[in-house]
Amino acid sequence: MPTSPTPESAYDRRRLHQWLAGEARADGVSRRDLLRLVAAAGLATAVAPAFSAPAAAATSPGIVKALPDDWFTVRGTNAETKFASLAGTGYHTPVDHFFVRNHTSTPVLDAADWTLTVHGDGLTHATPVEFTLDDLKKFPAVTRTAFVECAGNGRSFFTSQQGQTVTGTAWTLGAIGTARWRGVRLADVLRRAGLARDAVDVLPRGLDPDYVTADGTDLGRVRRPLPVSKALDDVLLAYEMNGEPLPYDHGFPVRVLVPNWIGIASIKWVGDIEVSAQPLYSPWNTDFYRLFGSAHPEGGSAPLTRQTVKSAWELPWDASLGAGAVHRLTGRSWSGAGAVVRVDVSTDGGTRWRRARLHDAPRRAGWVRWSTDWRPSAPGGYTLLARATDSTGRTQPETTVPNTQGYLFDAVVRHPVRAV
Repeated sequence: MPTSPTPESAYDRRRLHQWLAGEARADGVSRRDLLRLVAAAGLATAVAPAFSAPAAAATSPGIVKALPDDWFTVRGTNAETKFASLAGTGYHTPVDHFFVRNHTSTPVLDAADWTLTVHGDGLTHATPVEFTLDDLKKFPAVTRTAFVECAGNGRSFFTSQQGQTVTGTAWTLGAIGTARWRGVRLADVLRRAGLARDAVDVLPRGLDPDYVTADGTDLGRVRRPLPVSKALDDVLLAYEMNGEPLPYDHGFPVRVLVPNWIGIASIKWVGDIEVSAQPLYSPWNTDFYRLFGSAHPEGGSAPLTRQTVKSAWELPWDASLGAGAVHRLTGRSWSGAGAVVRVDVSTDGGTRWRRARLHDAPRRAGWVRWSTDWRPSAPGGYTLLARATDSTGRTQPETTVPNTQGYLFDAVVRHPVRAV
């Protein structure tokens, strides 16, 4: 692993110091309320629901698109893609297979009435600037392939593999999708709006309904700050997904796309962006999306930024395979730190490893598809493992350091199958 700090890690350390020292300005909720929420139920577990059995329905209140049972597991306001359904779908996740992560419900907005308001003391003037969708489409268009992944993807394995109790939606590995996004650079929009030299943070806010916690606290609309350095780097305001206008569930008419960062940074249905000359915080980088627990700093880690490295088999859990026959097994691996350059697989629970065949060139912010041939010699139970390594040298570990909210699970997943 690299030893020199990256700009993002420097930002992490700076933001952690600012938060713990109280040197940041809250948006829409007082610091006192944030501290109360963090203290409640043991460091921010009051809001996240405990694990529950997945619903079997093919629809979910608040999600617009159809959710066929063969493709999705419905988890409350969310829908997880069944990874086996991605086999043969190509590099880009079809929109109708793409997972849905909603804090509340999908708003059905009219593009003709939509505007983006850019405002704040990080601009060179006090007057907010508004952009319509037509205005955005007059900027140079950019197309970028990138995955979007929930920070809690893989959360259930903290419990099923490591025996730890965590809170939040019990995702397996299907809270991820890769798409071809088209839109405009956030940097271009900020500069047109009058970005000041002393700007520090930008805070996109969604147009979905206010998020109310289990104890009745209204946290307002989903929002999370980005450092200006990241906003000016590779962030898009996307209005197309896989060559079509964004679907309702994925941010129509415009969403933020923050490559390689946890999904909460890629705010859907963005309606305004505050530009600030001082650090900002919201519940989504203080109460949530930080690491709490005995292995982490008192008061929590810095707000989470980049995603971890993961691998998944395109195979049902406990799949039945013919003994004595040769099977071509497939999967995908990805990382938020760098391109995946190697995948090792084991079909005997980790006793022996061999390299999988990669079917895509390593790509930052994307994933690689891979395959391996396997002939189970006899009937019985087997455990499949896949372990990815990225271009920074990061490799999936055997276990993930636990945290109370179950974020950033990166350990090798033990995938059971049966030969019959």
